[in-house]
Amino acid sequence: MIIADQVLHGRDAVLAAVDHHPYVRHMLLREVEPRGYRRDGAVVWLLPEGQRPAAAALGAAGPALDVCADLVAEGVLGPGQWLNLPELDPADLAGRLRVAQRDEWYFLWTTAAPPPQPGEDRVVRLSEADQPALTALIDEAFPSTTSRPGDPGVVGWYGIRDGDRLVACGADRSRGDVGFLAGLTVSPLARGRGLGAALTAAMTRALLTRYDHAALGVYPVNVGAIRLYRRLGFTHTAIRNSVRLA
Repeated sequence: MIIADQVLHGRDAVLAAVDHHPYVRHMLLREVEPRGYRRDGAVVWLLPEGQRPAAAALGAAGPALDVCADLVAEGVLGPGQWLNLPELDPADLAGRLRVAQRDEWYFLWTTAAPPPQPGEDRVVRLSEADQPALTALIDEAFPSTTSRPGDPGVVGWYGIRDGDRLVACGADRSRGDVGFLAGLTVSPLARGRGLGAALTAAMTRALLTRYDHAALGVYPVNVGAIRLYRRLGFTHTAIRNSVRLA
């Protein structure tokens, strides 16, 4: 059961409770005043209705899961909603939450500009006129991405052209107080030329002119990408688990 002295009111209170962690600074929009809950080394907060995830947590997994289970029991959270949770053992979910899907991923961040990469000068901001080319490239090279032209969460697009053909692209999904890179994609025919490094470095450099942190998400199985991101300065990591309630 949620008790009154565990409740955090507003963005500033939640951020203070997590020592202004970059993940939370990214999740919480400046105009949103969330309700949060603090328990035994964990902080859980709710996000606006209709947003994915519906709730997120940082800190100790067990207490975070207990708070989420209480919120499910009280009808605040329900089936089909997504939660972003800290590092956990899947066994920890048993008896607490019924989960239909669980995806582990890494939230990586940097505060320093990356070392210069060959080809960075080829990275350009894209416009609405590039949307058909973006769609074609994404369908070919990264069809599973959730970052697509027209997505309201995308602030802007960057890309690399080879002649008149778009061969690499990335989405600026910055929000809150953190710049965020997403949907980094290189055409299969153009891989192995360093375009991914050039695109990531140029986008990171651009975002760090507006924010004091730049971040991105990556799955643990994407070993090559993780190696590249580390080389470009993304050395800080928070292990995350996205779960969909059954």
